[in-house]
Amino acid sequence: MTAIPPAIDNAAASRFEVTVDGHLAELTYRRDDERLVLVHTGVPDELEGEGIGGKLVAAAIEDAAERGLIVVPECEFARAWLEKHPDPAKTVTIEWPAP
Repeated sequence: MTAIPPAIDNAAASRFEVTVDGHLAELTYRRDDERLVLVHTGVPDELEGEGIGGKLVAAAIEDAAERGLIVVPECEFARAWLEKHPDPAKTVTIEWPAP
């Protein structure tokens, strides 16, 4: 497999994305005032198991930290990733939605 490039913020499409070998993995979001709401993580079958979903969530957390945004992980994958990775999670304020 090709090396995994960094995740980029495609603000026009409201998603963080990584493209590998023509396959697009994405973390869609919406921004409202001081919140970054993580909506859905989608990783094609061809890219699963490479850590790309985590890379997308990490990029969103870094972006939120730089902008001083509150993260709202509506996406189940993003929520689980944040629960398993307390160090990046504690760099931002997280507003946990009810399960």
